Amino acid sequence: MAAFTEGTPCWVEAQLPDLEAGKRFYRELFGWTFDPDRDEALSGGKRVAGLLPKRDGRMPTTWTVYLATENAGTLAARIKDAGGRMIMDPYPVGPFGVLALAADPGGAVFGLRQSGDDDGFEKTMLPGSFCWMEVYTRERDAVDTFYASVFGYLGHQVEPGEEGRESDFDYRVWSPPGSSPGGDTSFGGRAVLTDAFPAAMPGHVLVYFAVADCDASCATAVEHGGRVMNPPFDTPHGRIAVLHDNQGARFAILAEPKDAPPASDATSETMPDATAGPASDAVLDATPGTEPDASVPEPAEPPEKPSAAPGDIT
Repeated sequence: MAAFTEGTPCWVEAQLPDLEAGKRFYRELFGWTFDPDRDEALSGGKRVAGLLPKRDGRMPTTWTVYLATENAGTLAARIKDAGGRMIMDPYPVGPFGVLALAADPGGAVFGLRQSGDDDGFEKTMLPGSFCWMEVYTRERDAVDTFYASVFGYLGHQVEPGEEGRESDFDYRVWSPPGSSPGGDTSFGGRAVLTDAFPAAMPGHVLVYFAVADCDASCATAVEHGGRVMNPPFDTPHGRIAVLHDNQGARFAILAEPKDAPPASDATSETMPDATAGPASDAVLDATPGTEPDASVPEPAEPPEKPSAAPGDIT
């Protein structure tokens, strides 16, 4: 069973209005299969994500990332002390541990997952699985301080020239405590919502999935009812696109460079940067002349506390 460092991504899930339609979409896009007894997607027989039925149609359809913690109650207190807020306080989910939902000072929503008998991801960094997370914010300083104080993230400010970006490119890569900042220890980053983004766009988290071929995946998504919000574009870390699924949930895909070393078929404790890196302008510099994505993500729907069926919560 994999162990996850405090504050690192350990699970992602989406709550969908039409669960069966969502399963069909992701089966075609990522080759996922689904556990018949639980709301979980599998890639090569290994857990990669949760797909759940949406219980309140008034709430937005989104992908939510869950960060690992040894004590969700203690972490919830730190979140509030650091200027964040709890959307849903920690609650037990039987053998699945304890879940909670929070927002950072810029409004980006994320989950907490205190592990039980089931520790989340069994596969990352390979096609069809999670590979990166990005927090977009207008409150750069407050958000940087928040994640450093709450989770102990070690930040590495990316040099614009390293990414082939303009001098005002502002991106911070995160590594967990006890590691060297940047490099192969990074698991996510912070991007700034500049004036190029729609004014109504709130702070949010963008979840990335690895794919073998970014362009082919975009074509598959469109064929099965999805939308390409930002067409594929190249970065030093691979080829990226931002998509909406067939029900509006937004996510990004990344195909690593052809000469990149293969990632192992396992989840690393520190989520090594095997495929991703500072992409940040996935909503800015998709291709020359591409306008920023005008869609406005909203806070994720709080997961409903489970009743008798453990499969209601992944």
